[in-house]
Amino acid sequence: MSIETLIEQATIPPTSGFMSYSPFDANSFDQAVMSTYGRFPLALDRGAGCRVWDTQGREYLDFVAGIATCTLGHAHPAMVEAVTRQIQKLHHVSNLYYIPEQGELAKWIVEHSCADRVFFCNSGAEANEAAIKLARKYAHTVLDIDKPIILTANASFHGRTLATITATGQPKYQKYFDPLVPGFAYVPYNDINAIEVAVSELDEGDYRVAAILIEPLQGEGGVRPGDVAYFQKLRKVCDETGILLMFDEVQVGMGRSGKLWGYEHLGVEPDIFTSAKGLGGGIPIGAMMSKKFCDVFQPGEHASTFGGNPFVCGVALAVCQTLEKENILQNVEARGIQLRNGLNAIAAKYPQQISEVRGWGLINGMELQADVPFTSVDVVKAAMDKGLLLVPAGPQVVRFVPPLIVTEAEVNLALEAVEVAIASLTT
Repeated sequence: MSIETLIEQATIPPTSGFMSYSPFDANSFDQAVMSTYGRFPLALDRGAGCRVWDTQGREYLDFVAGIATCTLGHAHPAMVEAVTRQIQKLHHVSNLYYIPEQGELAKWIVEHSCADRVFFCNSGAEANEAAIKLARKYAHTVLDIDKPIILTANASFHGRTLATITATGQPKYQKYFDPLVPGFAYVPYNDINAIEVAVSELDEGDYRVAAILIEPLQGEGGVRPGDVAYFQKLRKVCDETGILLMFDEVQVGMGRSGKLWGYEHLGVEPDIFTSAKGLGGGIPIGAMMSKKFCDVFQPGEHASTFGGNPFVCGVALAVCQTLEKENILQNVEARGIQLRNGLNAIAAKYPQQISEVRGWGLINGMELQADVPFTSVDVVKAAMDKGLLLVPAGPQVVRFVPPLIVTEAEVNLALEAVEVAIASLTT
């Protein structure tokens, strides 16, 4: 049976309100919208569960999920209800006032993590900006460091603002945007000796390492999980020196790894960590969490007009509660094992094309051999032709980040589409 037939049999019928599709004009779009993305020739119109439909009515199995963002998939009843309820009640007020929904969401996060306090913003980059600012103030006011340095990892990704692209250890994101923000240095990922050398060598004059900002699993850097021994030694180094340990959980947090937080895989707790993407299930929200001892912000030192408004917090709280109520983490773990086993089987069948499969839960990467005559983008395009949406993580890695509600049958459909896509590129 072909993948097209399998997908057709598993199709969720469009509801009556979505039966007609309007033609989409890409040329008109490109004339009005800045070309900051290299877009695939696909215009999406609606979604349901793990499926999306384009403007021509063709269905796709969505293993991108807004790049690890649509936690509950598309049009989940809990989100629809929360959006409807909150928009009819109160959608935005200033943080000059108490916002009950913000307090409830912060309480949920504190009760389900190692954090004591939460700051809300609108995105992962803003959450990381907040962490960088908090670390710098802590360095000046508590550690008495005149010129604090934050260490980050090579191949990391922390956002697109000037500070967060500086923190990002990938020169391709920094090109043409210098002068970059001072106060950052880079070390290899999963290399504790490099951390120890950097901490020692950068302790000179007014300069000292004040914090380490690192991903428990590198997402944009190729879906590379952190090594447990490395992170435990990292925690020890920070404890011995007073350096803050900060985790960027924008992509791996909120259940995507099979646990609520990525740090749970590593047996250590960060002092500060960030979240975004999956926190709101696709509604824009970011959060920076900290232990009480390093919460040194005072009124007026950091803020966000839209951060933590009633609308986003009400919807995000519904996402959090649904993760618990529907035992979604169990599904993430089971479907992640199924997906990795299936991808490893494909890799065994095509060893000249695929070098490795790795990941946690439902964030997984399939790395291509260095000498294959095609790239991860070619695989994504070939899979798209078969009705499956995937996303690259660099030129050699294909990333699989479906909604956390993905089913066993849908994973099997995706695996068959991937195998057909690889086969089509090798003939």
